[in-house]
Amino acid sequence: MASDPPARLRVVTGPPRLGLTLDEAASAVGVSRDTFDRHIRHELRIVRRGRCLIVPVAEIERWLEREAARWSA
Repeated sequence: MASDPPARLRVVTGPPRLGLTLDEAASAVGVSRDTFDRHIRHELRIVRRGRCLIVPVAEIERWLEREAARWSA
């Protein structure tokens, strides 16, 4: 149907996400997973539960603010 969203778009309902997987965090920052792992991940506080790694959205926002301030000064 013409009114259906493209298949690649995902409609999210429910409460806002507070944490992202590593792949989602890399995508949110706009880099590849490899770049995220090599250059960004070690600067973030990550929640570990078993094999599950969660990057808090607030942590990504803090990192972006620090980096933006560092390069604009």
